[in-house]
Amino acid sequence: MAINVVGLVVLLLFYIVILVVGVVAARRKKMSTKVTAMESSIVAGRDLNTVVGIFTVTVGGGYINGTAESIATSGLVWTLAPFGIFIGLILGGLLFAKKMRDHNYLTMLDPCQEIYGNALVFMVYLASLCGDVFWTASILSALGTSLSVIVNIPLTVAIVTSSAVTIIYTMIGQMISVAYTDIVQLIFITFGLVLSLPFILTNENVGDITKAADTWVGTFDISFAGQWWDLFVAMTLGTIPWQSYFQRVLSVRSGRQAQILSVVGACSAVILVIPSVIIGAVATNADWNKTSLGQSPMDLNQGSMVLPLVLQNFTPNVVAVIGLGAISAAVMSSMDSSILGSSSMFTYNIYAHLFRTEASDSELLWIQRIAILFVGSLATVISIFVPIVYGIFILAADIVFVIVLPQLICAVYFKWTNSYGAIVGYLVSVILRMGAGEPTINLPAFIFYPDYDVDTGQNFPFRTFATVTSVLCIVIVSIVTRYSQKIGKTKTKYNVSTANRSKSNKHILKLQTLNGQ
Repeated sequence: MAINVVGLVVLLLFYIVILVVGVVAARRKKMSTKVTAMESSIVAGRDLNTVVGIFTVTVGGGYINGTAESIATSGLVWTLAPFGIFIGLILGGLLFAKKMRDHNYLTMLDPCQEIYGNALVFMVYLASLCGDVFWTASILSALGTSLSVIVNIPLTVAIVTSSAVTIIYTMIGQMISVAYTDIVQLIFITFGLVLSLPFILTNENVGDITKAADTWVGTFDISFAGQWWDLFVAMTLGTIPWQSYFQRVLSVRSGRQAQILSVVGACSAVILVIPSVIIGAVATNADWNKTSLGQSPMDLNQGSMVLPLVLQNFTPNVVAVIGLGAISAAVMSSMDSSILGSSSMFTYNIYAHLFRTEASDSELLWIQRIAILFVGSLATVISIFVPIVYGIFILAADIVFVIVLPQLICAVYFKWTNSYGAIVGYLVSVILRMGAGEPTINLPAFIFYPDYDVDTGQNFPFRTFATVTSVLCIVIVSIVTRYSQKIGKTKTKYNVSTANRSKSNKHILKLQTLNGQ
């Protein structure tokens, strides 16, 4: 099959527009001389307009493709991402956004570093890095496959091109480029998906999707209630402990604006995903026998391709290409956030605190750019050469939920806890999650939770259990060690958090001084 020339031209124009916007935004945005280079690059000088911030939160989910797949393969009752992210963003705004912004933190690891010290933060960073890298790799892989289907270009070329454009503008402008390209990307997403709906719904091979409601709504088996609840809690609370979220709420001008950003962004994200829900429903009702596929993507085990295949088969070629631009925009908006988030945490929380405490602003900026290049390139290589990217991402996202969230909760709300409790909580959460196994990557279970079944696996809400247990371990071990210190059984000099706290706080105190605190 020949290359779709029209599609290729449209996509190249789209990439050029995104790149130009990212570069121009970085060049034109003037930063106050009162902010440090790290504040400028990580949180846009804390001067991000609230409206722009709402655009960035709305677009940052990158779950457009996945929602259509879930509707078509599992049904609406098991498509937990839209409402989970909606509730998660609201909870993040109410419980964390204002507190974090009012303390002038730069990353979500700052409160952990302030309370628990450098050693624990390095361990938490590794978990967060896994989540970012495998999330980016999974969506890059999906985008590359979509481009190869509709435009008929090689998979590797599609992935590398999309990745390269994203890495370049993120290296040049950091948070400013990410924020303003998100505006353009949101316009592409909205226009592309909304434009495609009338053509899809009026196609003669689609029919009335309400007649197939039983299929795309799905069924709920009470015997799987534990799995459903576990996934819903993980999807909801797991939305919070990501730097890609916090780099937005920490970039606005006040804690109140950070809360508004989260709540309005949550509502916008749910509205934005409606076209994906409809497209997923269409996939279950359409007559695929009259298409070039001959049968449905679900029967061909191509559920992840539902959205691009619906666009390709039930809309005119030009509309399909524009819709594909929407998919590209969603992926790029998620990728730039992920690679910026991981590189920011490495530069500020790891490099500047552990390796080069006296590093200059210029040095830190270059380290951040190198880290962006490294993280983006790593995700790109994994998306091309690792065949089970999505399965690894599921495990990594779970680890972020069961590891990072408990640490964040305790560092923000239980500041009297210590590094002993944090380390124990970390290790317990890893063991409990890994012990549950992960079928998508053939990781066998060695902990058999209640209601375990050989065929259906873990029916117990093990993710939620691991998270709650981790919080309890942090709290209980901290209480015990604090008490034993008071009665002289443990010498204070062996307290890891005490030993590291002075170094960990130096950069934060500097920022608070600059901001007049």
